Amino acid sequence: MLSLLNLQDRVARAVIMGDVDGVSQYLVGGADPRGRLGIHVRHYETSLITALCDKFPATAWLVGADVVAAVAREYIRTHPPSRPCIAEYGGGFPDFLSSFGRAAAIPYLKSFADLERAVGDSSIAIDLPALNWSEVANIGPELLLDRNVTLQPGLRYLHSKWGVDELLTMYLEDSQPEEYVMPEVDTFIEIRGARGALSIARIDSATFAFRFALRSGNSIATAADNALQRDATFDAGGALQRLVLTGLATRLTDALGGVSA
Repeated sequence: MLSLLNLQDRVARAVIMGDVDGVSQYLVGGADPRGRLGIHVRHYETSLITALCDKFPATAWLVGADVVAAVAREYIRTHPPSRPCIAEYGGGFPDFLSSFGRAAAIPYLKSFADLERAVGDSSIAIDLPALNWSEVANIGPELLLDRNVTLQPGLRYLHSKWGVDELLTMYLEDSQPEEYVMPEVDTFIEIRGARGALSIARIDSATFAFRFALRSGNSIATAADNALQRDATFDAGGALQRLVLTGLATRLTDALGGVSA
């Protein structure tokens, strides 16, 4: 007799891969047990395809809804959900889409889809209380370098070789021109969202390196080093102050995760 784990694995393969042979002997009762399994298969496919298409409406506008739906169908077969929350599904979809069929002919497609995913994630975030500059200023410069700064949940950072932010802004504002040539330009994008409010802005490469490093969990010292590699004149102190005064930072912690006084 199969263990529960093995049976669950076979059912998953039947639903995801269409491998019904592994569970056929367990499909009993009623006039059409395989037909009942088919209902679950169709529900699984429809739910995930719909979830992906809903996450990437701008990408569907760019390459065609039929293309996104077709790629989504292939994606769910090779990349089944690893978490129970459908809202978190599809992190690898932009990369998968950009290498599929005629979509592969659009060199900026992955960046565009990555940006749309970041915008979607940011737009539903909720701002946390902002860090006060006095909490930072009260720590000596030498001790401050080893601290970590937690940024607002709705912040995302994207580096692209294309001006995809312009194209997405056109879509969001419904202001598409009759003709548009995608500029090939090194672009550093900051996305900030909170309770439905959204802003997409370009920032300089050093500021991008600094903020991206902080959001990735690096110390202020490491973030400053990353920025200085981009621009030797980068003012880390001024950059940190701007970050805090604009409400983008929420917490200052030490190396062990303790909140700094």
